[in-house]
Amino acid sequence: MFKLHFLPKRFLLLAFSVIAVLTSLALGQNAAAGASSAEGVFSVYDYGAAGDGKKLDTAAIQSAIDARAKAGGGKVCLHNGTFLSGTIYLKSSVSLCIEAGATLLGSKSLDDYTGDSIIYAEGAANIAVLGRGVIDGQGATFEVAKKRPFLIRFERCENVAVKDIALRDSSAWAQLYRACESVNIDGISVDSRVNRNNDGLNIDNCRKVCVSNCRISSGDDALVLKSIGGTGCENITVASCVLSTSCNALKMGTESSGGFKNITISNCTVYDTRLAGLALEIVDGGTLERVNVSNIVMENVGAAIFIRLGNRARSYEGEKPGMGSIKGIMINNIQAAAVGSTGCSITGLPNFPVENVTLSNIRIRFKGGGAREDALRQIADKEKDYPEYSMFGTLPAYGFYCRHARGLRFQHLDLGFERDDHRPALVFEDVNDLDIFDFDARSTASAEALIWLRQVNGAFIHGCRPSHKLGTFLRVDSELSDNITLMNNDLSNVKRLFEGGEGVKDLAIYVGANRTR
Repeated sequence: MFKLHFLPKRFLLLAFSVIAVLTSLALGQNAAAGASSAEGVFSVYDYGAAGDGKKLDTAAIQSAIDARAKAGGGKVCLHNGTFLSGTIYLKSSVSLCIEAGATLLGSKSLDDYTGDSIIYAEGAANIAVLGRGVIDGQGATFEVAKKRPFLIRFERCENVAVKDIALRDSSAWAQLYRACESVNIDGISVDSRVNRNNDGLNIDNCRKVCVSNCRISSGDDALVLKSIGGTGCENITVASCVLSTSCNALKMGTESSGGFKNITISNCTVYDTRLAGLALEIVDGGTLERVNVSNIVMENVGAAIFIRLGNRARSYEGEKPGMGSIKGIMINNIQAAAVGSTGCSITGLPNFPVENVTLSNIRIRFKGGGAREDALRQIADKEKDYPEYSMFGTLPAYGFYCRHARGLRFQHLDLGFERDDHRPALVFEDVNDLDIFDFDARSTASAEALIWLRQVNGAFIHGCRPSHKLGTFLRVDSELSDNITLMNNDLSNVKRLFEGGEGVKDLAIYVGANRTR
């Protein structure tokens, strides 16, 4: 049998060198392909992708996805290039990995889109979009009046992961997850402000969703929960996100017929946001219940908090929804600075109150500048109007204007303004069961009062200690106001404890054990 040790030494060295070179070339080819098929990763280069940003790579990427799905699942890899593409369809058990340095570039031609997004999946399970690369929609090139593709759209999918990817310049919504279950969105960034309807992240009728560690800068609403028909959004957490937008930062609604329940939002930063930092809305039927919001900081927002129960009643598939409801909201540990002068609001409709809302540990500084006349404005209910924090114009309160509500709890609130504001800090109309504890706010001598109650039944105001000189602490109006208790407050900085307007019953207000000067 032939044996290598019978060969001269120089031939042995030459043989080993050739083997090493061939091995290196083979490894290099595998590296260029992303990894071997045995490792469960298919490279789109192996399926004809050019990766030069010029040749359309849709077919190559789709072929790799189809082959990987047929083989039982695994990763399809985009790396070391820019891959121009129209719609690609993600299949069950396939993960699309866009590596750092790679870009999936949306085509500028609508003819290249067979669906309404760059990445689309429907009815798939165990799918993912991963990697530290970029999906760029080149959205500025699309006309508003025509079809505009999303970057990612998943419908009725289960066990979905979208991690670490950067989403850029969508022509419409950056991403939509509709009727999906068990979704994990983690560590992504969105920068999309180049067209209309540039929502950052939309979740519609989904269940068991975790959104965390995301950074979103968007032209339209940043992070939105919707429930257009269907069973609604349920069991959803949003945590540790940084948001900035030309519209609303954290929003539930406007489409709401399926409702929202068991939702938590925590540890988020909101900055440079034109509309509301937090908007909770039911206007198209449905119920919003058991929603907890905590540990949010905001700066330079139109309004810090906007809660609205209306009755626009937009039809879905020909069915007009009934009247919705909002009940069971807890908002805790909120700090906001440079908040617009309109004010915050919590409003329902006559006979349809917002119920059981608790605000605690809230510190807000408004830009101020409101006039005394603003406090006297008559506010229309605007039952069918589109909900927006500015829908009522400048509010009668610079802090919170609350109307048609039941079971409000204001605990540990600190409100102030940059420019003198001549409105009360708090105004309540048609409110039952109100509790105000440990409340402090700035005021001006010309303001009617720090707190103004109109048609309020069952209010307990206690443990308050205003730190600024005030004229009147509490004003009560309307013969419908009753069962109001002012007790155990330190009002030594207050000139007048309360004033009762015309029609207020003699026994409507109980005052006891307050410290005065």
